Amino acid sequence: MGLFSKFKDGLKKTRETFFNKIKKTLSSSNLDQESIEEIEELLILSDMGIETVNHVIDELKERSKNHDNPLMALHDILKEILQMEERNIELHKPEVISIVGVNGTGKTTTLGKLSKIYRDEGKSVILAACDTFRAAAIEQIKEWGKFVGVEVIVQKQGADAAAVAYDAVSHAKSKNKDMVFIDTAGRLHTRRNLMEELRKIHRVVSKVVPGAPHEVLLTIDATTGQNGLVQAKKFTEAVDVSGIVLTKLDGTAKGGIVFAIAKELQLPIKFIGVGEKADDLKPFDSTVFVNALLESEDGEVVSNGLYGEE
Repeated sequence: MGLFSKFKDGLKKTRETFFNKIKKTLSSSNLDQESIEEIEELLILSDMGIETVNHVIDELKERSKNHDNPLMALHDILKEILQMEERNIELHKPEVISIVGVNGTGKTTTLGKLSKIYRDEGKSVILAACDTFRAAAIEQIKEWGKFVGVEVIVQKQGADAAAVAYDAVSHAKSKNKDMVFIDTAGRLHTRRNLMEELRKIHRVVSKVVPGAPHEVLLTIDATTGQNGLVQAKKFTEAVDVSGIVLTKLDGTAKGGIVFAIAKELQLPIKFIGVGEKADDLKPFDSTVFVNALLESEDGEVVSNGLYGEE
């Protein structure tokens, strides 16, 4: 199944609950005040957030003055929100990626799925079990290691998480491995001691490989909506988050949170989870995402059919 089809399936609830209604409004009437208010309400209900909704509505009104297709104007506005410049990517060996987030957002599952993506590309991968608070987390990452076929560095429950990270990165460096994924304990953004532990992990690995971690990916559960955005803001204040992994998008009708995250955090969404299978974590593509969101029930796609592979 291609990326468009995956996104289309994952966005089914959001599309059917909100965006099909928005498309109908834009397609069946002039963009009068009543239509604007209806679209505004639907966008807010989709969890897009007031700040982002105001931006979309202002842009839509302005562009519609010189655009004979307001639906296409909306398509362009949404895509632009999601497009942003990536950081300059430098090659490191090993590439160290830290996965952070609150409890229940799917950090360890995300780590496992990411390791599979890169292992399938031929990369040599090591997993670091730095969630030492929970025995279940250690067992879960071991299972992912077996499933994907990669090495896992573990210590006993209660071990110092920074020490585990240090061992994993040192081992990867000595064995000339390509990538290290660091699983961290789920932590509430309000717990200062746990946030400090996270900073400690990052300081320690930077002593082994300069510049590490090279990516800090924050997992956000899409079903938590605006609360997930609040959590994300706190994490970005504590550590240098480089990108977002949005999980469980298929489990919510409020997929508008994607735009709120991109607009308010100004962070790229790197991957989205659109199902429970091992290959249901997909690299994010803004064009494919918006096309899947605005596709009509009869299969018509807004943007001239340029939606990627089916």
